[in-house]
Amino acid sequence: MITLSGIIGSGKSSLTKILAEELDTNAYYEPVKDNPVLPLFYQGNEMAAKRRAAGDQDATNPYAYLLQTYFLNRRFAMIKQAMVDDNNILDRSIYEDEIFMRMNTEMGNATQVEYDIYKSLLANMMEELPLAAHKKSPDLMIMIKVSYETMLSRIAKRGRDYEQVEKDPTLEDYYQRLLGHYDSWLGEYDASPLLVIDGDRYDFMSNKADRVAVLEEIETKLYELGNISLEQLNTLKQQHQAYLAE
Repeated sequence: MITLSGIIGSGKSSLTKILAEELDTNAYYEPVKDNPVLPLFYQGNEMAAKRRAAGDQDATNPYAYLLQTYFLNRRFAMIKQAMVDDNNILDRSIYEDEIFMRMNTEMGNATQVEYDIYKSLLANMMEELPLAAHKKSPDLMIMIKVSYETMLSRIAKRGRDYEQVEKDPTLEDYYQRLLGHYDSWLGEYDASPLLVIDGDRYDFMSNKADRVAVLEEIETKLYELGNISLEQLNTLKQQHQAYLAE
């Protein structure tokens, strides 16, 4: 199982699709398009910020805990599916979910009680995964690291109104805090082998040379970990050269 990680707008879903097609495996995507809670969460953040600015320092986002438990439930189901075959790919890790809940608690969008319940739920769900210890963690975690400017540019391109800073200025603080939390998480992550991709340097979505460079970096790591054979690695490299020559 391969898992991608990265902040909102880093390109996780795009690289998941590219890599799944490359390795001829299955991709599992974070539930966003059919998520009934996500737009409400962004509305709730704005509403809570306005109430706090008006003097209600205890105002919280009524959808923060609901959103994170929704994601946790869906992610848990996808992990169990992805475990079935080698090299299946998840476009976000369950390890990142706690970042969002912790940050929302720190910002006052969720209560400490909600955060404590969430952490307990997460711990219990991780214990319920199949007992093969090596399967509880991904074979490889791929982290796409991007700057604040790149994140905002990609968020703007995909055009979800509720994610735009222009629509909700409170998101500027939210996104900057999130970047800081991701930097801390990256420095502490030790659950599996980790590969960091420079998402500012590589435009793997629209630049062919950048795409090949990223794929070869990932596939070399997978070969080192024993997830693909030398024959597979060489075949993929030959396909890359043909792709660049098109």
